Amino acid sequence: MISLIIPCFNEEESLPLFYPEATSVLSKMDCDYEFIFVNDGSRDRTLEILKELSEKDPHVIYLSFSRNFGKEAAMYAGFCNARGDYVAVMDADLQDPPSLLPEMLEKLESGEYDSVATRRVSRDGEPPIRSFFARKFYQIINKISDADIVDGARDFRLMKRSMVDAIVSMSEYNRFSKGIFGWIGFRTYWLPYKNVERVAGETKWNFWKLFKYAISGIINFSQVPLTIASWFGTAMTGCSFLFLLIIIFRKLIFDDPVQGWASTISVIIFIGGLQLFCLGVMGQYIAKTYMEVKHRPHYIISESNKKDCKLIR
Repeated sequence: MISLIIPCFNEEESLPLFYPEATSVLSKMDCDYEFIFVNDGSRDRTLEILKELSEKDPHVIYLSFSRNFGKEAAMYAGFCNARGDYVAVMDADLQDPPSLLPEMLEKLESGEYDSVATRRVSRDGEPPIRSFFARKFYQIINKISDADIVDGARDFRLMKRSMVDAIVSMSEYNRFSKGIFGWIGFRTYWLPYKNVERVAGETKWNFWKLFKYAISGIINFSQVPLTIASWFGTAMTGCSFLFLLIIIFRKLIFDDPVQGWASTISVIIFIGGLQLFCLGVMGQYIAKTYMEVKHRPHYIISESNKKDCKLIR
C-alpha cells in the first residue's frame, strides 16, 4: 500500500485538479493506496470538498485540524496516521507531479534505496531574489549542521515504512522536516525534475515566512550561531583590553588626555548592539527550549472519517 499525505491550507481551487490526476496515476500502479488529506485550518471550502471526495472514494481519508497548525504539523499528523508500506508527501497544487510516483516506486522496490526524494533542477517562474536566498540557505545549513539537505530539495518524496517510523519517533515540537529527512540518514535517491508552477490558487509562502522557516531550520539543526556569539564576545573582550592598555600607556608616557567623545559613544553603541545581537541568538535557542518543555501537542484533529486516527499527538 502507498499512503499519500497531502497537507491542505485553502486549496479549494487545487483539489479538484489534483485528485483526478493523482487517482489516474495510482490506479494504474499495481498496488493499493490511500489519500491522507490534512486540512490545516482552511478558511475556504477545502474541508467540504474533502468530505465530498471521501463519500465517493473509500481511498480518501481526511484529517481536519481545530485550527491552523502549519505544514510541519500537517505532515507529522499524516505520518502518524499513515498505514502504507510506502509513504509519500505531496502538495495539492500539482507542483509535485503525481506522474513521478511509478518511477519512485520502481526505485524503492529495487531494494537499493530507502527513500526517493525530488529536487528541482530549475527555478523557472520563481522571483530571482527568492532563488538567490534559497541557494544561500542550502549552502549555509549544509556547512554548519549535520543535516544533509540538497539544494532544490522538495518535501515530495516516497519512503519505506522503516524511514517513516524513524521520522515519527522524532517527536520534537519545533520541526523542520527537510532537516529531519537528512539527519535520520537512510539511503536516498535524488530524482531531478524541472520546476512546475501552481495549477491554481496562490502560494502560502511569502518571503518573510520562508525567511523565518530558514532561521528555524538553522536553529533546530545547528549550534554554530551560539558559537559565533561566543566568538564575538571573546573577540570584543580582547579588543577592549587592548584599547585599555593603549589609553593607560598614552596617559603615563605622553600625558596625552583621551579625546573624542563622538567616537567613544559610537564604540559604546556598537558594543551594545553586538551584545543585544548575541542575546537575541541565545534567546532564539531558549525560546525553542521553552516550547519543547511545554510538551504541547503538535496538532489537534477536530474531525475525521478515519475511525482509529490519532486525534492529538
